[in-house]
Amino acid sequence: MLSFVVPAFNEELLIGRTIDAMHSAARSLDEPYEIVVADDASTDRTAEIARAAGARVVTVSNRQIAATRNSGARASTGDMIIFVDADTAVSTDAVRAAIAAMRAGAAGGGCAIDFEGRLPLYARVLLKPAIPLYRLIGLAAGCFLFCTRRAFDASGGFDETLFAGEEAIMSRAIRRQGRFVILKERVVTSGRKVRTHSASEILGIFVRFGWSRGKLVRQREGLDLWYGERRPDPDSPNPPGRSA
Repeated sequence: MLSFVVPAFNEELLIGRTIDAMHSAARSLDEPYEIVVADDASTDRTAEIARAAGARVVTVSNRQIAATRNSGARASTGDMIIFVDADTAVSTDAVRAAIAAMRAGAAGGGCAIDFEGRLPLYARVLLKPAIPLYRLIGLAAGCFLFCTRRAFDASGGFDETLFAGEEAIMSRAIRRQGRFVILKERVVTSGRKVRTHSASEILGIFVRFGWSRGKLVRQREGLDLWYGERRPDPDSPNPPGRSA
């Protein structure tokens, strides 16, 4: 069976669409599946919307992405796991290819990604080399990372000492368990972070990453891009004041 695992914090605007895309993909492939949403201390309607959309909700209070991914995975029952961010719409092609790769013996992998919506110029400049580089060195983006249950258990799961970058470390951990593939098939993830944060804010975080020699990712402080208050996305189909 296939388990979709979705970590979520205050995702009432996008979680319904994310779950609908998973239903559509799995049903079109005639695969037995489940959707597990690990709701990490949300204060909005994330859990309510997820349940109404057909997901099983696991309530946690970690405020840490790695621990929340692990909580969802450990509550799931499938022998194949696909971790999907709450702002990401999977495609049938990507899900089909991930399943085929695992059934052909791959321990796990990732896929190509497209960003939804308008991207500021600085983001387009940064992402143009960054995305191919990530693929070249064989790392999965956090918005879509898949692995077998065996590989997840053998790797020990996501590193819970990390507050960011956990998908890169997990990619390497899964690779130690077997073949790790980056699929050509694509999913669509939100570009909201680069629309709601300036170039100086995002570049500042990565400069501090380098300056701290890896220490910054082991604390929540200074990681507002991931843990700060959610800023309104100007391109959101459901801006503040409208129902989700």
